[in-house]
Amino acid sequence: MAATALIGGALGATPAAADPAGAPCDPSGTSYRHVVLFTPGTPEWAAAREITRKCGSTDAYYREIGVAVATSADPSFESRFTLERAYSAEKAAKSIAARSRMVETTAEVGARGAAEDLSPRSWDMRQIKADEANKINPGSRRVVVGVLDSGVDADHPDLKAAVDPALSAGCTTGRADQDKPAWMPSNSSHGTHVAGTIAAAKDGQGITGVAPGVRLASVKVVNDDGMIYPESAVCGFMWAGAKGFEVTNSSWFMDPWMFWCKDVAGEKVGHEAVRRAIAYSVRKGSLHVAAVGNSAVDLANTTKDPAKPHPVNENCDEAPAEFAGVVGVSATGYAKKLSGYSSYGKGVVDVTAPGGDGAQPPPAGEGSGCPLSTLPGGRYGTACGTSMASPHAAGVAALLASKYRGAPPQALAWLLGHQADELPCPAGDARCTGAARDNAFFGKGLVNALKAVS
Repeated sequence: MAATALIGGALGATPAAADPAGAPCDPSGTSYRHVVLFTPGTPEWAAAREITRKCGSTDAYYREIGVAVATSADPSFESRFTLERAYSAEKAAKSIAARSRMVETTAEVGARGAAEDLSPRSWDMRQIKADEANKINPGSRRVVVGVLDSGVDADHPDLKAAVDPALSAGCTTGRADQDKPAWMPSNSSHGTHVAGTIAAAKDGQGITGVAPGVRLASVKVVNDDGMIYPESAVCGFMWAGAKGFEVTNSSWFMDPWMFWCKDVAGEKVGHEAVRRAIAYSVRKGSLHVAAVGNSAVDLANTTKDPAKPHPVNENCDEAPAEFAGVVGVSATGYAKKLSGYSSYGKGVVDVTAPGGDGAQPPPAGEGSGCPLSTLPGGRYGTACGTSMASPHAAGVAALLASKYRGAPPQALAWLLGHQADELPCPAGDARCTGAARDNAFFGKGLVNALKAVS
C-alpha cells in the first residue's frame, strides 16, 4: 500500500476540554469537517493549538496558504472562530435540497472488444482536429494532467498506460491519500469518462484521447454522494501545485452552492480557501481548466442561486470556473452551436469545446450527439455536458504544454484562446454579446488541437 501523503504536514490534535474564550466543549453534536483560515505562513503547531482550544481536531494544514481542514462535533465550533474564519459546507449541505450538478447521464456503448476501433464515432475529436494533431504530436510523457474528479479507472485498457499512481491521490477528506482505493472510482463513471477524452491510448482499439501521449493523475475530489466541498477542492489544487501538474481539469462546481459569495459570512471562507489554493498552484505552474456548468444561465449577470435564500451579485463566483487563473469552458454540439444546457457569460467563458447536444445529432455512423469516452471496467459510453467539453480543452492545453515546455500557465491560456477557431454570436440571439473573437457563448472560440501542435 502506498503511504498516505499530506501537503503541508499532518496534524492530529485531540480536542481540549474547553475554549478559553467560551463555554466548555460539547462533543455531543454531529461531527463535520470545516475549512479554517489562518494568516498564510502560520506555523502548523500554532494552527493546531488554536483549533484544539476551540474544540476541533486538525485533519490537514496547508501552511503555504494558511488553510486548515478541521473536524469538530461541537455545534459551536464555527462561532468560536466566527464565520469570517471557519465554515462547514458539509454541515450547510444538510439543510438544503441542492445536490452536485457534476453528474451527466451516461449511455453505455459497450465493453472493449478485440481490435474494435470506435474512433469513427468520435465526431468530437474530429471537430477540434485532434485526430490530425495525434499524427504530429500525441503529447509528451513529461506533461501531467490532473483529473480532479470522481476517480479514474487506472485498470481500463485505454488508460492504464496514462494514469500515474505515484501522482494520484484521494482528496475527499481534505487530506491527500495515495492509497489506490482512495483515488479509484467507487460509484461514479464521471472521472473515467473525462480522463478518456484527455488521454485515452492511440492503439487502434476503443477511442483515442486528445493527447494520448501525456500522463494522467487521478485526484479524487468528489465524494460518494457526488459532492465537492471546499476542503476537497483545496486539497486537489494544492496537490496539483505541489506535484507540478502542467494542467488540471475540473468538470464540476463546488457544493452545496452554485455560487460562492465573498461578501456573505461563511461562504466567504470557502471562497477564500479555494482562491488561495488556486493561486498557489498557478504560481507553481499549473493551468486550470474548468466547465462552466449545465444550468443554461448567464454567469456574468445572474442574480439567483437555486440553493440559497440570498441574491447573487458581482461578489459571487461559480467555483472554480470564475476564479482567476482558471480557463472557463462552454459546450457546443455537432453543429458547433452552443449546447442547450450550457451556461455562458461574457468574461467567464474563455473557450468552447464539444460537450454534445442531443438536438445537434451527427450523421449516421458518427455516433450519438454526446461524446464517446471510457467508463470503468473496460467499458465505453456517451455523455453530454460541459463536463465533457472541459477535458477537450484540457487535452489541447496539454498538447501546448508538450510543445512549449516550461511555458507558464498564463502563456498556455493565451495560446489556447489565440489558436481557437472563432465562433461569432448567432444572429438574433440577444443572450450572446461580444465580438466573434471574444463573446459570451464561445469566448475566444472552439479549441483547435492541430494548431496546438503545428
